[in-house]
Amino acid sequence: MKLVKKKKTEEPELEPLCCCEYIDRNGEKNHMAACLCDCQDLDEGCDRWITCKSVQPETCEKIMDTISDRLRIPWLRGAKKVNISIIPPLVLLPVFLHVASWHFLLGVVVLTSLPVLALWYYYLTHRRKEQTLFFLSLGLFSLGYMYCVFLREVVPKGRVGPTQLAVLTFGLFLILLALYRAKKNPGYLSYPTSNDKSLNSSQIECLNKKGQEKTTGFPGADTSGSLSNRTLKDDLKSSSRMGAESPTKAKEDWCAKCQLVRPARAWHCRICGICVRRMDHHCVWINSCVGESNHQAFILALLIFLLTSVYGITLTLDTICRDRSVFTALFYCPGVYTNYSSALSFTCVWYSVIITAGMAYIFLIQLINISYNVTEREVQQALRQKTGRRLLCGLIVDTGQYNRGFLRNWHQFSTLGTHPFPHPAEDIV
Repeated sequence: MKLVKKKKTEEPELEPLCCCEYIDRNGEKNHMAACLCDCQDLDEGCDRWITCKSVQPETCEKIMDTISDRLRIPWLRGAKKVNISIIPPLVLLPVFLHVASWHFLLGVVVLTSLPVLALWYYYLTHRRKEQTLFFLSLGLFSLGYMYCVFLREVVPKGRVGPTQLAVLTFGLFLILLALYRAKKNPGYLSYPTSNDKSLNSSQIECLNKKGQEKTTGFPGADTSGSLSNRTLKDDLKSSSRMGAESPTKAKEDWCAKCQLVRPARAWHCRICGICVRRMDHHCVWINSCVGESNHQAFILALLIFLLTSVYGITLTLDTICRDRSVFTALFYCPGVYTNYSSALSFTCVWYSVIITAGMAYIFLIQLINISYNVTEREVQQALRQKTGRRLLCGLIVDTGQYNRGFLRNWHQFSTLGTHPFPHPAEDIV
């Protein structure tokens, strides 16, 4: 029987957009020059604000959606949308650091409030399960701004040689390279094909009749993609038997949102909306998950950042507080606020120290987890279920499930992502 090819309906070609035009969220053609026109929600919100009336939360959300849709930059073949979350660090960080360099007390207040504001924004977005570029923008802009202050205020004083400057610049380049590698695919589980999806539904329906919610195996496939009835029945029986032995484990391995069976140690990220192999955690600093494929690059980025940051802090303190040790100059540097250049450099040093201390804590936790072969996700689950062994006041949590000894754990971590993995539907543990 010959297949009849369907003729594709010819769609009318759209006119090409100029650099300032774009298609808005309503599907209509718009122009950047009309960014303040036809905004009823914004007009209503301004009127209520002028008349000292409360603005409803729904109106605020509509205003933010309108602003985020119309905030664009000219680009070839249409204006590109700019994520509004990247703007606050670019504006607020230089302002806060310059204000903090005016006086010692202002520096204490500003540098104390910055981590509090960052944590507040983190919990706000984490509770809403939203992706944000705020922390990635803050981290990258902080690197660039600290480097510019170093070139403009520290290097001209003559205490930093060309070799030291070259080492610091090379370290900054390595940080960006490691971050770029860590931003890549952390090990997302690909969605199954249409055949797999129909097979999954039939298996789940069969298991639900027996009181189970998930299968732990998939029938084998030949080269043509066809499945034998005998193999299907045998695998359904074995999967039902294994599901009956551990119904809780069967329920955890099936992801209802991604419609696939997760391999061991894979989890569904609520923020990214997809399952990740050997998921450790969702890192807001790279706006991505840390999983099987990018965990090594994440650790490398942390290590290079700590070494480069400590080296830059040392060079700066040695320049603005001469004849003093680094630790002493950090807490006692007389006369540093008499000169605005030195005050700004000293404020940036303390800002770098706060960021470096936070990253050092994350790096320490990561080293401990790798040594015990646990992920941060498994640690949190063990603490909630009270199944892990806590050491050093909870700093170390050993689940004991995958721990094979210090050397074997680190060998396994060093070989993550080096072996090819089969299709997620076949990778069942």
